[in-house]
Amino acid sequence: MTLISDLFWAYLVAITLLTITPGVDTLLVMRNTGRGGLRDGCVTSVGICSGLFIHATLSALGISLLLVETAWAFSALKWAGACYLVWLGIGSLRQALRRGDAPAAKDVAVARRKVGLAVSFREGLLSNVLNPKTALFYMALLPQFVDPAGNASQQSLMLAGVHFLLAMLWQCGLAWVVVTFRSLGVNARVKRTLNGLTGGFFVAMGAKLAST
Repeated sequence: MTLISDLFWAYLVAITLLTITPGVDTLLVMRNTGRGGLRDGCVTSVGICSGLFIHATLSALGISLLLVETAWAFSALKWAGACYLVWLGIGSLRQALRRGDAPAAKDVAVARRKVGLAVSFREGLLSNVLNPKTALFYMALLPQFVDPAGNASQQSLMLAGVHFLLAMLWQCGLAWVVVTFRSLGVNARVKRTLNGLTGGFFVAMGAKLAST
């Protein structure tokens, strides 16, 4: 399998810009890091980035194109993604509306154990897989960087692997920044404010996606 060098570097620039642009994935990693620490944020990132391989496979098989050209299928994907974003947003807003003093360290540890790694992975995976914008991006972008003379599926997965590594580095770095920020001592009011902003963003994005 060979890739044209110039095309690969162009792809690298494109996905780097895409990765560092703030969006739903960024906020989800930051929210879950605040909820359960660095491990929670990094596992969420693994789930998000694993979804890239699904999109790459569907793109190579042409299923993404079929979804876009089939109105009912694309609408179903759009509504599923919108409902999931609203559900995530409501969860964050509920956290923001909670009153009371900042929990003790023991209570925080107990709360973290309630969120299993499978939950963090699933939240990340679904947020990516159910995002029709990601499907559109992979359908439009990946074919531009695939050598027609080679194996399309292998090349698509390889390009998704590069995206996986870049996104993992970026998102895990963000998770580390959040953990460092928390270690400086953030009171309950600031945490509620951040949860409120995050929840409002998720709900707004879900509503926007549903109305598009």
